[in-house]
Amino acid sequence: MPGLLQNRAVLFKITSALPHVWLALTIAFFSGLYGQAQSSPEDHQSEKANRVRIAAQELTSSYDPATGLFRGTGWWNSANGITALANASRELKTNEFDSIFTNTFDVAQHHSAGFLNEFYDDEGWWALAWLDVYSLRGGNAYLQMSKSIFADMTGGWSDNCGGGIWWKKNEHYKNAIANELFLSVAVRLALLSHGKARADYLLWAKKEERWFLSSGMINADSLVNDGLDASCHNNGKTTWTYNQGVLLTSLAGFSKLTHERAALQRAELTSKAVTQHLTDANGVIHDPCEPDCGADGVQFKGILMRNLLPLLAVSPSPELTTLVQQNAESVWTRARTPANQFSVDWAGPPADGGTGSLISALDSLVSALSLNPQSTSRHLR
Repeated sequence: MPGLLQNRAVLFKITSALPHVWLALTIAFFSGLYGQAQSSPEDHQSEKANRVRIAAQELTSSYDPATGLFRGTGWWNSANGITALANASRELKTNEFDSIFTNTFDVAQHHSAGFLNEFYDDEGWWALAWLDVYSLRGGNAYLQMSKSIFADMTGGWSDNCGGGIWWKKNEHYKNAIANELFLSVAVRLALLSHGKARADYLLWAKKEERWFLSSGMINADSLVNDGLDASCHNNGKTTWTYNQGVLLTSLAGFSKLTHERAALQRAELTSKAVTQHLTDANGVIHDPCEPDCGADGVQFKGILMRNLLPLLAVSPSPELTTLVQQNAESVWTRARTPANQFSVDWAGPPADGGTGSLISALDSLVSALSLNPQSTSRHLR
C-alpha cells in the first residue's frame, strides 16, 4: 500500500509538470521557426551579392581572351558584357575582372579599330562601356576612347526629320536607340568634363534632347517606339524595353546636368508606363519577342533594369524599387537553370538563353544589389 501511494505521488508530479514542459517546448519550437524566418538586411545583401558573383563568374567562362569578346553573342552585346562586369565589380568591390577590361580594350580593336563600325548604336554601347570602366578604375585611355567614339557619332547628325543621328552609316533610318545612346554619352562626357569641352558636350546633349522629345518617337502611352518612318512620323513599331531604359538614364542625367525639371518629369512618365504596359500580373518585365528573341532581343530587359538606377537616384520611387527587386528575384528563382544559365523569359521556366540572356540576367541581379543605400552605382557618374 505505501508503495502504491508513493507511485501515485510520482505520477501526479509528472502529470502536473507536463503542461509546463509542453509550453516550454512550444515556445522553443516557434522561437526557432521565427528566428529562421527572420533575416537581417545584411543577410539579404549577402545573398544578393552571392547571386551576382555566381552569374558574373559564369559570364567570365564565356569570355574569349583571343578575341576580347564573349562567345555566343555579338559585338554590341559584348560591350554590354563589359558594362555588366564593371557594375558587378563595383558592387562586389573586386578587381577580379580587371584583366578582362584591359584585354578587351587592346584585343577587341582587331575586330573594329577604335571600336568604330557602320552602326552608330554599336558605337554608343562601346562608348558607355569604356566610361563605365573609367568610372570604376580611372585610366585616361578609357576616357579618351569614349570621346573618340562620340566624335565619330556626331558625324551621323542630319537635319533630315529635323535632326538626330542615323542608326547606320550610309542608311537613312532615324531610330530611337542610336539617338538615346548619343544623348547618354553626351551627358556622361559633359558631367566628366570642364570648360570648353563641357560646353561642347552640353551643346550636343541639349540639341539631341530637344530633337528627341519633339521627334514623335514617344507615343501616347509615354513609351518609345522603335523609330521614325520615311515621312518622319512614329513608325508604330515595337516598344522594346531597352529603348525605355536608355531614355530614362539619359533624361535623368540631362536633368542633373542642366537642372531642368521637365526632362525628369518626362522620364518619370515613361517609367510609369513601363510598369503599366510592359509587365505581367506578377510585375515581371517582358519583351513581345519572347521566348524567341534572337541574339539581340535577349539582352534588352537587363539594359532597362540597370538604367532604372540613375533615375531612382534622382527621383526615388517605391514602385520602381519594387520592380527592380521583383524581377531580380524572378530571374534567380524562376528563370535560372541548375547550370546557372538564364531564360529570356524571366517568369520562367528555366532555360539556357545563351550569353546574351546571361548578361541581361546579370544586369538585373546587379541592379537589385545596387539598391543597397551604401551603393555608389545608383548615382550618375
